[in-house]
Amino acid sequence: MEKFEKITGIAAPLPLVNVDTDMIIPKQFLKTIKRTGLGVNLFDEMRYDQDGNEIPDFVLNKPQYRDTEVLIAGENFGCGSSREHAPWAIKDFGIRCVVAPSFADIFYNNCFKNGILPITLPQEQVDVLMKDAEKGANARMIVDLEAQTITTSDGESFSFEIDQFKKHCLLEGLDDIALTLEKAAAIDRFEEGMAQSRPWI
Repeated sequence: MEKFEKITGIAAPLPLVNVDTDMIIPKQFLKTIKRTGLGVNLFDEMRYDQDGNEIPDFVLNKPQYRDTEVLIAGENFGCGSSREHAPWAIKDFGIRCVVAPSFADIFYNNCFKNGILPITLPQEQVDVLMKDAEKGANARMIVDLEAQTITTSDGESFSFEIDQFKKHCLLEGLDDIALTLEKAAAIDRFEEGMAQSRPWI
């Protein structure tokens, strides 16, 4: 998993509440088990019309937001079904951080497992970030995980809370598999001991 330390990137405003995982990645794209290739279908029903043409007014279709790395969203982001394809699609598009007043629990935890930093902030602070994001590509935000701060293009900074174990995993690029492999030596010793003490197993 890619490490997350500090990014300076374009932030896109998505001032919608209750954005569910079907809006993030519709069900017809859930057939794949690969984590790549889903970015083109992120927010598919909002990005494209019935003929597959881009809807110009949707934020991620606008030229200034095509390289978005930070998404500023409304409360209860990622609600609905528990599909892990939702953070896969977000990450594959290039978004590394999502900021919202609140997240659905399963989506929130899935973000960490896929190298995405979800930041929860009070509504009034999200409003400031949303307004800054509306400035377009010239307004780049700085997200510093080590310092636990997000800074607007005007230099206004907000601190955020994060579980320290989840922070460690993001900083080191550790997903569940990598965490298990850190214990490989201990696992090997256990298996060798079991093979000697219970060879019939």
